[in-house]
Amino acid sequence: MADDVFDFRPGAQVPLSGSAGQTAATHALASAAYRDGKVEEILKANSEWHTSTVKKGKLSLCEPNLGEAFSRAVQVRMLGGARKPLIQSFGTEPQAVVEHCLAATRLRKERDKKLTLVMVVCGLLFLPGLLVWLALFQLRRTIAGAKDRRAGALGTALLVAFGGLAVIFLIRLPFGGLWAYYLRGMIVAPVVGWLLAKQISESTAKDMRARWDSLLAGGGVGAKIPEAVPRNPNETAAEQLRQGLAKLTAEDRSNAVFYAGPKGILGMGTRWGSWQLAEELLPREPATEIHPFRSWDVIRAVHDQLRMLERGPLHTGGFPVPSIKHWIVSPVGENAKEVARPVGQDVDTFQIKGHEIQRICNEQQFGSGNRHYLGVQFTLWDGQLVITMLITVTVLHQTLRIEVTGHALGPVHSLFTTKPLPKTVEVSKTIRFWETTEKHLPLVDAAEVVRLAVRAPLTWFPPALDFFGGRLILPEPFGLRHAWAEKPWRHRFMADDAIRTATPVLRVVHTAAMRVLEENGVDTERFTNRSLFLSTLVQDPAPRKADVYDA
Repeated sequence: MADDVFDFRPGAQVPLSGSAGQTAATHALASAAYRDGKVEEILKANSEWHTSTVKKGKLSLCEPNLGEAFSRAVQVRMLGGARKPLIQSFGTEPQAVVEHCLAATRLRKERDKKLTLVMVVCGLLFLPGLLVWLALFQLRRTIAGAKDRRAGALGTALLVAFGGLAVIFLIRLPFGGLWAYYLRGMIVAPVVGWLLAKQISESTAKDMRARWDSLLAGGGVGAKIPEAVPRNPNETAAEQLRQGLAKLTAEDRSNAVFYAGPKGILGMGTRWGSWQLAEELLPREPATEIHPFRSWDVIRAVHDQLRMLERGPLHTGGFPVPSIKHWIVSPVGENAKEVARPVGQDVDTFQIKGHEIQRICNEQQFGSGNRHYLGVQFTLWDGQLVITMLITVTVLHQTLRIEVTGHALGPVHSLFTTKPLPKTVEVSKTIRFWETTEKHLPLVDAAEVVRLAVRAPLTWFPPALDFFGGRLILPEPFGLRHAWAEKPWRHRFMADDAIRTATPVLRVVHTAAMRVLEENGVDTERFTNRSLFLSTLVQDPAPRKADVYDA
């Protein structure tokens, strides 16, 4: 099947989104791969419908930070061999986000190679001393995890007390000889290793923060992933990674979406408005008959008319060029944990073919089965706002129904748009003690150095690292964009853009439909009156939860 063994098509691979300045949402999500905060911070970005969870490990000393957990979770979920289908990420380029996760993981592996060497030389050769130091740091971390400040101070006091005893132990030992030097080495070597690890970790942390800041500043630092470029036919891992990235992009451009009840169409946001025109089909003249036509004829006319949306009588800006696409919508349960993409001879590289789209439009209008919608989509605010208007036409007995629904996907959570802040502390000046100044602290403190050094040897065994340190569990069905999207109604201008889109789209749809009806001998008087009424109704500025039926 083509979707299982997907490969690049001949010709240049040109990204369809993100190349026209729509990069804010993509860069915001990609910046999470380089962050160094606590993994629990991502829980703040949970929404009403999509919630991430953090699974705790066995040792808090091995727990990942936000960037490590995010990179690992996204890579496994979007490139894993047995991964579930993904939800489209409108307004973003998911391949770019995954590439940054791979690049961040590569930087960390380069750092961990050096830290592993330090652990072998300064830790493994002096294992008893290393275990004692690690036990103290684990004890301090466990105590410091308590909310009581006294407990945190106690942990620090224990560590300082052991350090003092170690100094005394170095000066005077009860015995001499070779064992005396080895015992001194057990105390000193881990400390020397910690100093070396601190320099290595600090250098990588500066690089990570520079990339984080560059992405949010709009610089768009490129993600270097040479492991995705096979250099010879025997590099199967690189070839699989390359095909995985290509499959990811193809699936993101699929024309099949999923409707999950009150959650709306996954990836497009909840439905905030619905306007329906439904009237009886009567001939213009009683003695004549209506010329036969089908739903596809109306949809095709609407499709052609929507292409003129960016044109207007006045030179006052207006609509940008929209994306107009035929969608096939499949119903799934509100609490479904996975979706199933259509397969078969009517599907090619995740795209449902044109003849099948036309058949569904004309025949599957009642009862079970997928449904057809014509969508006009605007990607605004550099990808932070995605407005989708969906049009469907149904004919049941002698009633023609034209329905227009509005969907709005808001910006990514503000957690992803925060820039890195320097670590500073306010101290008093030496001479003018009544004045204060800010002192810059190292990006990596003592406890963080120990955590990175302990995790370094385990990075070559990711399942073991997940077991001991824990991992991030992503919300399902997963899509990068909608998983951490906020509602657009909190942003005044975004809300205005969504509401203003409805009226012109509705009028274009009705105009195109009226033309088809008139050409086929239908009496359009009732349709015209109803259309005028809807034109008044659509100007109501209040968005609603149109997918929630209070019955």
